[in-house]
Amino acid sequence: MRTTKKYIYDFCEGSADMRTLLGGKGANLAEMSRIGLPVPPGFIITTEACHKYWEEKDFIASIWEDVQAAVARVEKLAGKKFGASVDPLLVSVRSGAPVSMPGMMDTILNLGLNDDTVAALAKSAGDERFAYDSYRRFIQMFSDVVLGVDIVKFEERLAKARENAGVKADYQIPAGELKKLVADYKEIVKEAGREFPTDPWKQLRLAIDAVFRSWNTPRAITYRKINKIPEEYGTAVNVVTMVFGNLGDDCGTGVCFTRSPSTGENKLFGEYLINAQGEDVVAGIRTPVPIAALEKDMPEVYREFHRIAKLLEKHYRDAQDIEFTVERGKLYILQTRNGKRTAAAAVRVAVEMLHEGLIDEATAVSRVSPEQVEQLLHPQIDAKAKHDVLVKGLPASPGAAVGRVVFDADEAAERGGKGEAVVLVRPETTPDDIHGLFASQGVLTSHGGMTSHAAVVARGLGKPCVSGAEAVKIDLAAETFTVGDVTVKKDDILTLDGSSGEVILGKMALMEPKFDENFRELLATADKIAKLHVWANADTPEDAKRARDFGAKGIGLCRTEHMFMAAERIPVMEAMVVATTKEERVAQLDKLEKMQEEDFLGIFEAMQGLPVTIRLLDPPLHEFLPKIPELEKALAKRDPNGAEAKKISATMARARELHEQNPMLGFRGCRLGMIYPEIYEMQARAIFNAACKLTKRGLRIIPDIMIPLVGTEFEMKAMRELVDGVGAKIIEESGVKLEYLVGTMIELPRAALVADQLAKYAQFFSCGTNDLTQTTFGYSRDDAEGKFLAEYVQMGVFKENPFAQLDRDGVGALMEIAAAKGRSVRPDIKLGICGEHGGNPSSIAFCNKLGLNYVSCSPFRVPVARLSAALAALGAIK
Repeated sequence: MRTTKKYIYDFCEGSADMRTLLGGKGANLAEMSRIGLPVPPGFIITTEACHKYWEEKDFIASIWEDVQAAVARVEKLAGKKFGASVDPLLVSVRSGAPVSMPGMMDTILNLGLNDDTVAALAKSAGDERFAYDSYRRFIQMFSDVVLGVDIVKFEERLAKARENAGVKADYQIPAGELKKLVADYKEIVKEAGREFPTDPWKQLRLAIDAVFRSWNTPRAITYRKINKIPEEYGTAVNVVTMVFGNLGDDCGTGVCFTRSPSTGENKLFGEYLINAQGEDVVAGIRTPVPIAALEKDMPEVYREFHRIAKLLEKHYRDAQDIEFTVERGKLYILQTRNGKRTAAAAVRVAVEMLHEGLIDEATAVSRVSPEQVEQLLHPQIDAKAKHDVLVKGLPASPGAAVGRVVFDADEAAERGGKGEAVVLVRPETTPDDIHGLFASQGVLTSHGGMTSHAAVVARGLGKPCVSGAEAVKIDLAAETFTVGDVTVKKDDILTLDGSSGEVILGKMALMEPKFDENFRELLATADKIAKLHVWANADTPEDAKRARDFGAKGIGLCRTEHMFMAAERIPVMEAMVVATTKEERVAQLDKLEKMQEEDFLGIFEAMQGLPVTIRLLDPPLHEFLPKIPELEKALAKRDPNGAEAKKISATMARARELHEQNPMLGFRGCRLGMIYPEIYEMQARAIFNAACKLTKRGLRIIPDIMIPLVGTEFEMKAMRELVDGVGAKIIEESGVKLEYLVGTMIELPRAALVADQLAKYAQFFSCGTNDLTQTTFGYSRDDAEGKFLAEYVQMGVFKENPFAQLDRDGVGALMEIAAAKGRSVRPDIKLGICGEHGGNPSSIAFCNKLGLNYVSCSPFRVPVARLSAALAALGAIK
């Protein structure tokens, strides 16, 4: 019974804009046929049919009359009859999803052959060897794809046939040996308990069924997950008249890109084989010849192919990947699609096509993905190099690193400082390890997630990081770690791939990142399109300079606590924390003020003319003290009555006093400024003194002072008055004009809900989405990522880790409330985001939707964010 819905389209009925229905391959075959290119006749069974196939038993039976009618139309165009005993029509049956999934689904060539039609093919072609070569290929491919017979058995018989014939290559096997091979192949199928179908119509029906089934093979499912291709797309089935490149020396087959997929050079880049079928080019059985040689072998074909290649590039306005076959001197185009390319090639092709007038600026920007920009900014492992993976963790910070294993941050700092390449391996890292992280090529942790300390700091430093590799069992005392039966010792060489999460034992070759004028031009074009500005999180003058070099338009987060971590500053900071009186505390703060002022001078100078947002001290004070077990060990080595022992005892007492059960929700942020206002006053003085000094020198300095962890109107009012009081005095004494803003981070749900109250005093809001995600979900990000978030993503609780990609329904809703309430009180309030999500493309798209002024991210993610902001403005990411 024929179905009433249209599930089958002839090539003449389709076009390129029907990709969702006809799949990429089918839509392009139809488009090429429509514009008059030499495409073999065929038809497409739609992706909607694929959906029906999985919903309805025996669906193929319901469309079978339509399939037969479509074959009849192809027969008329090809001038051949399917299954005929004279000049038979053979077809290929190929998959074709709306998004290219190369190699993931199934294809069958030479369908329609049996013992009768092979003889007819030999007669019509005048070549018995060709006919039986096509037949053995068909049996092998069909048995593998459709019948599920182990392909290894066929390969063993094929090798035996080459041996019997005394030849090295398949195409050299003579007809007589091929006939025996066909018989052997049929016997293999019988031995597997199957019967090879001889009816061409049954072959076609089973092949269509196999292509639909291939949509849900494990490899296809895995590929879709990796590449985020929706399950609901489905695949179309393309039934195409066979043309043969293996009929002799005036035949051939090949694959060619209209521009180099490696470099983007505007030059045909491809390979072909004389007297071969398409699978031979990719199978590696024979060495293909560069496409340029076709001009000598078949000059007329080459000229025609060159013309068509450039026509297709101009028609699709993108570099094309073209499959072709030459049958007895006649060129056929079997497929075209937008060519896969490296990141460097993607940038070059986009910029050069813009210059050539083929595409406009918006299209040029949309041709490069954020992931490709990421690849350009970090060294990568050479994809061609073979390697064994020791263990896989979370790809926490992209790029690749090679170095000797060290387990101690101090040792990493010492050896790295001398120029030695080291990889720091820790169960997890803390702020105390910052110097070791900085000096290392990369970091591996057995615990922690994508936004753990190691991950966040590594991204900020542009260091590769693999975190949460739970299979890594570290013995710090022995300075070894094990993965299963493998033991890795200190000084063994490791290679980290922070882009994939892979850890490799030994040294791998790395490829240097590409950052050329094409890339700079593309990002400048992106900036013209973007609505959001991209700022950077930067804590040092070096970070600020790097951020500006990468195109940041300001600093959205300068974390002042990082300035206290330097070796010469930690003792002063410890003394300030241990102080029991305000006077003692202020004495130490005076020393710290001079240090901070120097830092601000450097940062302001690097960012002159651009805003710099400085967050006042945020972490709890106990983080600046040594750990209690360390103090106990130190105390045990001292004379109990000595001065040093008393000092250690005092520090230990203060550490115990400041110890908190849940530091994230404890005595930190603005609460420090409320209880110890002298700390925030010192920081404000350092900021204003540095800004005024540089202003006197004629530099334009734009400081924004950010109060962390505000949750009440009272806190915001008190902190605003504190900053304004310090600022007014210094500005007046300096005799300069200085514009500055005072604002707060929105990192508590309450802050978002009372944002209208905070906006009475806050001149800007910056969403600190790291903590806002923690406080909204009630998750500790390190514990959650290390223990259950990965499983939550696998179970479908979340589509993505909410610490990596902004949770729009919860955290995003709070941001939306904060923005609306803030604007209701202060219409010109400046709104931004400075959490790790500021560098995530999907999160940037959400910020664009909210109408924020800026996103701020690690300096090394600024280029990614710049492109993402433009893509969000274009609606290319949502």
